[in-house]
Amino acid sequence: MHGMEPGMRVRHPGCPDWGVGRVQSVVGDRVTVNFEHAGKVLLNLAVVTLEQVEE
Repeated sequence: MHGMEPGMRVRHPGCPDWGVGRVQSVVGDRVTVNFEHAGKVLLNLAVVTLEQVEE
């Protein structure tokens, strides 16, 4: 279980230049995140582990 929920702030460890993102939606292993510098990105949580950022 990945534990991602809409509204969470996250960072993609492999793409630090994307900045901090906010989870928009979660459907199974697929999560849509709106990143500061990359916009909305659809990610597969079976492939990438996002780091939660504390508020």
